[in-house]
Amino acid sequence: MEKIFYTFTGDLMKVKIFDEEDEGDLEEDINTFISNTSIELFDIKYQVSIGIFSEEQIYCFSALILYKDVK
Repeated sequence: MEKIFYTFTGDLMKVKIFDEEDEGDLEEDINTFISNTSIELFDIKYQVSIGIFSEEQIYCFSALILYKDVK
C-alpha cells in the first residue's frame, strides 16, 4: 500500500527579493528580515551581476528568500 503525503507548504510559501549595489547593504537587509521571529526560512538564493558603463563597473547583489509566515 502506497501512502501519499501532501502538505500545504507550497500554498503558504512566500518570496522576498532584495537588490543592493553593495554586499554589506544586502547582508544587513537579509539579517534584519530573517531575524523576524514570525517566519520559517526555507532557502536563500544569492546572485551577483556586473555591468560596465563607460569606464564604470556597476555591481548588483541580489537575494531571493523563500519563507512562510508562522503566525
